[in-house]
Amino acid sequence: MAETITKSNRREKRVCMVHVQVIYAIDEALAGEVRRFLADAPPETGACHEHDPGWLTILSESMGHLTMAVVAREGGATGKGGKIVGYLPLALVKSHLFGRFLVSLPYLNRAGIVAADATVGRLLLESAAGLADRFAVQYLELRHHSRAIDHASISHNRGEKARMVLDLPDDEQALWDSLNAKVRNQVRKGDKAGLSIRFGKAALLDDFYSVFSTNMRDLGTPVYPRKLFGSILSAFDSGAELAVVSHGGRAVAGALLVHGRAGGSIQTQVPSASSLRSAKHTNANMWMYHRLLLRAIQRSSGSFDFGRSSPDSGTYRFKKQWGAQAHPTTWQYYLRYGDVGVVRPDNPRYQRRIAAWQKLPVWVTRLVGPKIVRGIP
Repeated sequence: MAETITKSNRREKRVCMVHVQVIYAIDEALAGEVRRFLADAPPETGACHEHDPGWLTILSESMGHLTMAVVAREGGATGKGGKIVGYLPLALVKSHLFGRFLVSLPYLNRAGIVAADATVGRLLLESAAGLADRFAVQYLELRHHSRAIDHASISHNRGEKARMVLDLPDDEQALWDSLNAKVRNQVRKGDKAGLSIRFGKAALLDDFYSVFSTNMRDLGTPVYPRKLFGSILSAFDSGAELAVVSHGGRAVAGALLVHGRAGGSIQTQVPSASSLRSAKHTNANMWMYHRLLLRAIQRSSGSFDFGRSSPDSGTYRFKKQWGAQAHPTTWQYYLRYGDVGVVRPDNPRYQRRIAAWQKLPVWVTRLVGPKIVRGIP
């Protein structure tokens, strides 16, 4: 099913028509077109692996979200068959507990508008705002990579968090030489503790999810469904893998790695990673991240994306010690009513609930958590 909006776009002393379609079911042909558009998009557009259409299928199948692609085409009477000049993936996140939100995209840090120029970007934004009105959401959240879009409908810009990215050297020794003495010492402690690591896919999912769900409980955060990670591993084949660190035959840390193209080169990112507090004495988390960086180099990645953090926070300092540099991000909001911070975990209204969640048995959080988290943008 698709809906079409037609607009004139004057560029290069000529008038062409840009047609914006909202597509709720992407077939393989369209997915291939979108991937080619993303591959050819200049780095400044913010095109990255998080824009891959496969994420829409993942979020639909594993989280139950209604997903849609807003696609801008140039030329032709209806835009059919015309060249893609813009793309925006969206997911409708809704629950009785939190409300309704339109997001690009939940779970991911960046999947905002990718457009050939500012005019096309504004057309995509207008279409997304129209969808926000139609679905009667509290707000539209556009998780841009870096470039914000100037438009009257945008009421809030949030850029307080930065993506922490490390440019990787060509070989493992160069990485080791770049680390400071404190980091090297912590990695060596992991070696002395007898830690081991495995990389794989579905065979490691149980061990990974056991660590991940326990850590999420300890943080007071509802856990994502196990199916989400299985779907990611299936959708991206060799581009996604799990890492599990063991100590004495027991899984004590784990991470999801996604290797994909961003800015014209391969980038490795870690959407989810956890370690058990009971294994802190082994330095499992530090040891694991060193191994993840080595894995990225082995996979010919040019950079390693540690994810977003608030400056001077604990996670920011953890990422900074590896040499990661801060890259600004901008999340933009079309707010229809309420507050853009209504579901942020640092909202005081949730502090008691977080404390209560931390006391629950892990098996309860695995049962209840996925039903809650699917409603959180």
